[in-house]
Amino acid sequence: MRSDLAKYQQELSLELENILSYWKRFTVDERNGGFFGKIDNDNHVDYSAPKGSVLNARILWAFSAAYNLRADTELLEIADRAFQYINNYFTDREFGGVYWLLDCEGNPIDSKKQVYAIAFTIYAFSEYFVASGDPIAKQKAIGLYHNLVRHSYDVEKGGYFEAFDREWNPLDDLRLSEKDANEKKTMNTHLHVLEAFTVLYRIWPDEDLKDRIIELIHDFTAHIISKETGSLILFFDGNWEARSNIISYGHDIEAAWLLLEAAEAVADQDLIDLVKSISVKMAEVAKNGLDADGSLWYEYEVSKNHFIKEKHWWVQAEAMVGFFNAWQVSGDQDFLKISMKNWSFVKDKIIDWDNGEWLWGITGTGEVMQGEDKVGLWKCPYHNSRACIEIIRRIG
Repeated sequence: MRSDLAKYQQELSLELENILSYWKRFTVDERNGGFFGKIDNDNHVDYSAPKGSVLNARILWAFSAAYNLRADTELLEIADRAFQYINNYFTDREFGGVYWLLDCEGNPIDSKKQVYAIAFTIYAFSEYFVASGDPIAKQKAIGLYHNLVRHSYDVEKGGYFEAFDREWNPLDDLRLSEKDANEKKTMNTHLHVLEAFTVLYRIWPDEDLKDRIIELIHDFTAHIISKETGSLILFFDGNWEARSNIISYGHDIEAAWLLLEAAEAVADQDLIDLVKSISVKMAEVAKNGLDADGSLWYEYEVSKNHFIKEKHWWVQAEAMVGFFNAWQVSGDQDFLKISMKNWSFVKDKIIDWDNGEWLWGITGTGEVMQGEDKVGLWKCPYHNSRACIEIIRRIG
């Protein structure tokens, strides 16, 4: 096992370098500042593509976290660039929060306040503060936290509402993307608010923030984790009534380790013990989405008894970490074998060895999914770099 783990760590160290090298080489926008908004699988840049807040926050997080793993000044330079661009262009200095979308020159074209995007900005600013020590980054992260608590928190039922207009008024269309249901609360946003608050707490151990992390974990145990299936429920109305019966295997295995990370951050031993048990159970449930080659399917439609037979890059990255975490918690070596087998699938089918980075995904019949981005609003150096960083640290 020692030699297998050493090999796993070495391969992921090399892959992390490959991922970051791609983003340094291909995505820096010297024409308009920041980073390009869209690059296709053949590395053709769409110079007119809009720039998304999620993409830019995830770039900032990835290079900051990589610098915190290995102190390479080139990584910090890219993180500096990302922070300055977000702070100068995405930040809404009048009403707080961040804009959802800018044009290629940095002008707001969609100024809505999507809580998911603000959470990722808190996450990125907090990680960047660890890397840079820049007090402005910490100040901005805390300010965004207060924006969310003031405007998005549901004081009656708990949890966080999805989206608002620029001035924090209600919206008719709350969707994060076209594939999402138009509901007031979602698993996805709550998972990443929890993730953001966890990293913020490491640099700002505020008691109110701690209480909100604990409350978010209880939101998952009380509402978001299905009592019937053990999987996550994806969409809710404002009263926490379920509005979805689709299982997202990538989110299940991602939540399995992020929930434990949050419990450990607040150092509540009873909560840690509870979440450890939940974490292993969720990993067991996620095994229902495994294919024989070690990959994890995208989604399962319960009402139709139907798998969405696609193998997305981010789902595989989360499987690597989530099953590794389940092995660490339980000692069950089957989980470690699943993590390593999934990495073998990624090497064989997901990494683009010719053009760099990871492909969006593979179809059920083994072909590369067409028409998807290599770089885009949702295709970012976050899931894959984070999988490398997490497992390198855990093995180390």
